Amino acid sequence: MRVLITGSHGQVGNCLNERLSNNQNTTVLAVDRDDLDITDQDAVKATVAEFRPNIIINAAAHTAVDKAEVEVELSYAINRDGPRYLAQAAQDAGAAILHISTDYVFEGNKVGDYVESDNTNPQGVYGESKLAGEVAVAEACDKHVILRTAWVFAENGNNFVKTMLRLSETREALSVVGDQFGGPTYAGDIANALIKIAKQITEGNAIEYGVYHFSGLPHVSWFEFAESIFDTAAKQGLINKKPTLTSIMTEQYPTPAKRPSNSRLGTEKINKAFSIEASDWQLAITRMKEYL
Repeated sequence: MRVLITGSHGQVGNCLNERLSNNQNTTVLAVDRDDLDITDQDAVKATVAEFRPNIIINAAAHTAVDKAEVEVELSYAINRDGPRYLAQAAQDAGAAILHISTDYVFEGNKVGDYVESDNTNPQGVYGESKLAGEVAVAEACDKHVILRTAWVFAENGNNFVKTMLRLSETREALSVVGDQFGGPTYAGDIANALIKIAKQITEGNAIEYGVYHFSGLPHVSWFEFAESIFDTAAKQGLINKKPTLTSIMTEQYPTPAKRPSNSRLGTEKINKAFSIEASDWQLAITRMKEYL
């Protein structure tokens, strides 16, 4: 495999680079914004033409959900235009593109799990720009896999797990939203899923291109996720005392961008197609020391 990874300093990109760099018979070019501006079409064309990947994995995104409400042009440049340029370059090179998307493409009020065929209806600029990126990728490259995920965390970067651990150092009590539900997803599991799909493509196996969901189980609220984080950290002696947690409603924690109340993503399709299991976030947080 010859794999071009964009967004290599992000949570998923970093995990991808670590795992693929250790793979035999795999050549990796891992780039971040300082190495390749994906919103520069000429730069994307030149990089792909020179490296000649057979797989492009786009892990680059503008993920600042609240900032996106005012950074509209930047959001669309990174989340729509960049993916389009990468997908066009993949098509020209005969490569496949694996593109990461989000639960924010949905309205977030469905009862039950969202499946890939459900109608999209994003409620903010972040979700709108990510959905536009999905459409752009699908239109530009025949061989595309769009992987929607949610509630991503890892040992590097900014995420809920690291924020909770940091707050536990200075706060005796915390209020956490308890009426938003989803599946916490370990970035290393996302990377493993993408690598498994990439291998099947490069081995010439017949696969169904299109949209897939991948996230964690069991589904929980942010409040329940926080409880698990602190319970695990306390058991491992990493925090002296668990903060007192209070569950609050979404309206008690106003934000510029609307959050989905339901981010539950059904993962049956990806399991059936690739034998990929949902992310085991409870196992991932047992390595709690690595998040400090």
